[in-house]
Amino acid sequence: MSSDAAKREAARAALKFVEEGCILGVGTGSTVNHFIDLLAAEGPSIRAAVSSSDASTQRLQEHGIEVMELNSSGDLDLYVDGADESNRLLQLIKGGGGALTREKIIAAASRKFVCIADRSKLVRALGAFPLPVEVIPMARSYVARKLKALGGIPNWREGFVTDNGNQIIDVSGLTISEPIKLEDTINAIPGVVTVGLFARRGADVLLLGGEDGVERIDRR
Repeated sequence: MSSDAAKREAARAALKFVEEGCILGVGTGSTVNHFIDLLAAEGPSIRAAVSSSDASTQRLQEHGIEVMELNSSGDLDLYVDGADESNRLLQLIKGGGGALTREKIIAAASRKFVCIADRSKLVRALGAFPLPVEVIPMARSYVARKLKALGGIPNWREGFVTDNGNQIIDVSGLTISEPIKLEDTINAIPGVVTVGLFARRGADVLLLGGEDGVERIDRR
């Protein structure tokens, strides 16, 4: 089974968590694109979606799904999104697509977070995928120095601007043995908007598509 097919099966498995008439939180990325398409074709009818990116908003609207602001929706029952990495505690690295800040906000506002991915995203320890950090532009060099002091190798995602008008530093070479501690440490650096570690608010359910079907892992 191809990676794309595995993502699609994980996305299809997430449909059973969606309730008729709900306001649904929707993330960003290739797996989520499958979820949006399947939701429109096969899923229950929802009242509206709260989207984490301009790209997902456009895709939802192309399917005729209303998109509303989180300020208007209030807390959400369900958020569906992908991940760049997950450990078995369902702590995640997210932000490869650059939408980490809005994703983290929507995840925090949701009672249940269902993460969808292909099986290759499950790792023993986080950190092989470079850790995205969204920063205020004027603080980029300062934050990079602080990230280097933590043992990371910071790389500016040059030419990329987030939907919030900020920049991203991708940090490789980190040993993430204590994800919650590292999340708090990086978030405390002045100029950091947020780090793509979803450890304090990880996923509640992880759905992994693969050759043998979809594996479900629930948060311990």
